Amino acid sequence: MDVFIEPIGRLMNEFSKLPGVGKKTAQRYAYRVINMSEAEARAFAEAIVDVKKKVRYCSVCGNFTEKEVCGICATRSKNVICVVKEPKDVIALEKLREFKGVYHVLHGVIDPMNGVFPNDIRIKELLSRIAEGGVEEVIMATNPDVEGEATAMYVAKLLKPLGVKVTRIAHGVPIGSELEYTDEVTLSRALLDRKQM
Repeated sequence: MDVFIEPIGRLMNEFSKLPGVGKKTAQRYAYRVINMSEAEARAFAEAIVDVKKKVRYCSVCGNFTEKEVCGICATRSKNVICVVKEPKDVIALEKLREFKGVYHVLHGVIDPMNGVFPNDIRIKELLSRIAEGGVEEVIMATNPDVEGEATAMYVAKLLKPLGVKVTRIAHGVPIGSELEYTDEVTLSRALLDRKQM
């Protein structure tokens, strides 16, 4: 016999499909929805349906947008492209308010162990953008893990013969951390990217 009545169980099951949401969190979310007013619950449901109807990928960079081309691609200089893994990485970089170029979202990284190969992510689209001309630099801003590094090196190898400057964001040891607790990729990158004092 199920402990939860069917509507609660179904709602919990839907919440548990979200990343990082286990059974207990799904149960808390379901109870929260039950305790909402009908207007709050309707607004919550409408927000989910609305985002599914209105949000799409930018036809140029692959970031989230409501239009065919996102605001960043429509208004900024296209001579520098920052390559990231996911749309959430664009948001993280935009919060810094430092980068004035455009982005290219790969929607993944090369990860053969999980069946993700170069043709499975948006590398061809990046090459097409560069073939249009005007791109002076491509910044590889994938995560400093094995897959991110492999993807950055693969893309760099493809771009160098095209005469485009390819750079990699520096990765280092966070301030306040201890070397013994720093992962090997970060520590290795920090050592390689060392600067003269």
